[in-house]
Amino acid sequence: MAREYVEAKIQAEKVVVFVKEACPYCTLAKSVLEKYDWKPDRLEIHDITGHPDMREIQDYFRSKTGASTVPRVFIGTECVGGGSDVQQLNDHGLLKDKLTAIGVLSS
Repeated sequence: MAREYVEAKIQAEKVVVFVKEACPYCTLAKSVLEKYDWKPDRLEIHDITGHPDMREIQDYFRSKTGASTVPRVFIGTECVGGGSDVQQLNDHGLLKDKLTAIGVLSS
């Protein structure tokens, strides 16, 4: 069930972020991503706090990405990591390139 939930959300033409509400790294990832000008419906944030399969979802993250922590940020089908990873990509000018490559930005 957890695998199906995660895989149904991840799409090649979207950025998908799995978060929990009280997570500071989730807040960091969202704040970095929200600075960009997105095409409609290309950024999806899914809060797994209280999800009935939350533990299994995080176990699936571990098998899929090597880490079970949130946030898990997928640019297209590629997991780029968590909040500090997104911040580093942004700081080095690589995040915009990745977002542009999958066509999710308005400008």
